[in-house]
Amino acid sequence: MAELVNDWWADSPYSTVARQLLAAAIELFAEQGYHATKTRDIPARIGMSTGAMYAHFRSKEDLLFEISLTGHRRGVATLAGAATDVADPADQLARMVRAFSVYHARFHMIGKIVHYELYGMTQEHLAHVLELRRHTATLIEDVIRRGVESDVLTAPDVTGTGRAVLSLCVDVARWYHDHRDETPQEIGDLNAQLALRMLGVEEVTLGY
Repeated sequence: MAELVNDWWADSPYSTVARQLLAAAIELFAEQGYHATKTRDIPARIGMSTGAMYAHFRSKEDLLFEISLTGHRRGVATLAGAATDVADPADQLARMVRAFSVYHARFHMIGKIVHYELYGMTQEHLAHVLELRRHTATLIEDVIRRGVESDVLTAPDVTGTGRAVLSLCVDVARWYHDHRDETPQEIGDLNAQLALRMLGVEEVTLGY
């Protein structure tokens, strides 16, 4: 986890100790949930006192917000960059679903926090995160809408179908673990095929 945190927060102003606190918080929130994690558990994980933690983060909730905000931003970037070199909506959708599914398998510990600990945040922090979630939904819905308008995809309700497609991707974080037989790429390929079939594509050939 330390390696991941150092990578994701490489350009941040956070100190080495702050990054260690982030890594500890990710592990604890993913293992036992945000509400079951006591504030003192986080610094204790790295041999610090609770008072020492406050020099880096004001609260447990601040840690949750930083993790959730960064996870959502990374997710948006993953979706937005997955299909920039193709024009066909079906191909775009397949690439986006594959990339987003792989993202949630590879970073499943953060995914659990991002999607299942939303309401541990303050209303102000939650508003920032919900805006990113709306942007995520819009990225998928726009591709589905273009596919429907060009008769490539079929969806009786673009918003509802987009929600179902996203659920297929994000739920990977709930059940995936590092010792499963399937690789993240295999899960991504399967979910891409399932999403296309959900939208009426009978002959599914992944072109990436």
